[in-house]
Amino acid sequence: MNRRELLKQIALLTGGAVVGGEVFLSGCTTGAKSEVGFSAANIYLLDEVAETIIPATTTPGAKAAQAANFMQSWVTDCYTKKEQDVFFKGLAGLDDACKKMHNKTFIECDAKQRHDFLVSLEKEAKDYNKVLEEKQKPIREMERKKGTEFLYEDEPVHYYTLIKQMTLMGFFTSKTGATETLRHIQVPGKYDGAFPYKKGDKAWAESL
Repeated sequence: MNRRELLKQIALLTGGAVVGGEVFLSGCTTGAKSEVGFSAANIYLLDEVAETIIPATTTPGAKAAQAANFMQSWVTDCYTKKEQDVFFKGLAGLDDACKKMHNKTFIECDAKQRHDFLVSLEKEAKDYNKVLEEKQKPIREMERKKGTEFLYEDEPVHYYTLIKQMTLMGFFTSKTGATETLRHIQVPGKYDGAFPYKKGDKAWAESL
């Protein structure tokens, strides 16, 4: 699948448009500069979170695809200042939330505890995003009627949704995700509508 189609699929999986997606497709940058920035500890934590979302099995996981480095580039280049602030504030509070559930940081948790914690964050994010959407829908409609919708910037979604979107995007646009998890032919051949498919076959990837 191409990049635009991948963005659509990730939007379906995460319940909302991929934040920063249009900037990414246009090849531009927002020029926003966060006052926080990424530390080595941030990168390490994000790699572990991403690996819990897409763990290594018979194929490499998100860590092998350097998901955290992708997130660093995406947040820096594609997020607005408001989106960057939400991301960094959420990331800073992730360990506090994990301690409330398991009395230890995310890094200190075992695989099951990490999984259970992210499941709880997923539910929290869905509930948060639903309330946010209901709040912003009438504002968007009012801006549309005034003809100023292009000036209106939605409040960012829950920080976990941001992390999950970037994990999926980073993984499936990486060489690892496209060639080892998805089936891949570097040079496309002719279309064959009757190509045999066996249950359990990987989905096809295109050069992105």
